[in-house]
Amino acid sequence: MNVLYLNGPVQNGPFTIAERPGKAAGIRAADALNTLLEAGPVPHLWNTATLAGDLRHRDAPDRDTVGRQEREERAIAAKYVPGAAPAGGVLTDTAPVVAALALEMTERLLQDGVLTLTPVAVRLCTRCGHMTGTVPRACRACGHPGSQPHARRLLVWDRPSGTPVLAREDVHAHRAKPPGHLLTIAQNVPERLILSRTREHGISLAPLGLDDLVMDPRVGVHIAVLAAAAQHGAGRPVMTLTDNAAANVAAYGAPFRQHNGVRLRYALHGRIPYDDTAGLQRLCEVHRVNPPLRERFLAWFLPLCSLHIRAGITPAQLPALLKFWRRAHLARPDTPGSDVLAELRHRVTVGDMRWVMDVQTLSQAIPEYPVTHGSAQKPEGAS
Repeated sequence: MNVLYLNGPVQNGPFTIAERPGKAAGIRAADALNTLLEAGPVPHLWNTATLAGDLRHRDAPDRDTVGRQEREERAIAAKYVPGAAPAGGVLTDTAPVVAALALEMTERLLQDGVLTLTPVAVRLCTRCGHMTGTVPRACRACGHPGSQPHARRLLVWDRPSGTPVLAREDVHAHRAKPPGHLLTIAQNVPERLILSRTREHGISLAPLGLDDLVMDPRVGVHIAVLAAAAQHGAGRPVMTLTDNAAANVAAYGAPFRQHNGVRLRYALHGRIPYDDTAGLQRLCEVHRVNPPLRERFLAWFLPLCSLHIRAGITPAQLPALLKFWRRAHLARPDTPGSDVLAELRHRVTVGDMRWVMDVQTLSQAIPEYPVTHGSAQKPEGAS
């Protein structure tokens, strides 16, 4: 049962990776780990079933000529600099393969009685009909303050009382301290979770008789990871994401983390202070770190380091990390030792990331080729 790292699907907002490199931390970390495991290129995963996406499309001047799906595809393509499209392609949370798997899993969970289609009293916006929740509040879709009560069938998970939505074994980390604060936050959700939403774009639940409703995107991001893993024949998919993201999606994805013997786990990473790297230029000059080595430090080493420093890397840590990185690069052997690589791959497989702070081990892992969109790739024409 082989391990495959996949990024927690990134929300497809109005930004590029060059502008917001922190958004690609999970992508870059997953790419780097899969390269070490010789797993081959995997798709970058994107979350497109968002209310913000609905609003952007609704307000776009070309909405009559450009469909929502095409708009999402264009926005994703624009995330990457020219010539740096991911080798494994991209996969969205509404792709046909993801939608098919979502319906298959949902139908099985309904048959098993884990999920139900249950009439629920909700509130609908009196202007646009958007489902605003179970209590009166302003509509997030159109901003209208008025809503009216309505009872309709929804996809529901009534979790048994006391059932944890996130456990220690759901986190892919070898001998790491259990993330107690995360377990507490994730547990602080209602016992009844509504898994269907009113969206203009998403995985349609019409085949289940829920017309005009789609799968909650917090469920969809988990199914996208499982779908990508199935395409690669991986039995142990690991989703890279931050603590905050895990706390937001874990409860909704809990019934969907296992399918046909495959179990999804989370690899938690901290934030990277990309907005506070202006002083690196002077540091790079002092320590003789050239631009390609600096780029590899930012786009390869720091994402891996964030899996070890899960509380988040601070700007104050960057000088020491840069010096450490230079030492590791200087120690890089012409030919990595097979025994060292075998041990490194074992540690990556079990989620042990302590090796990133070991100079000798790190030196053996540094990729030969420059980092482009987040993974080390052999340049065209190189032998």
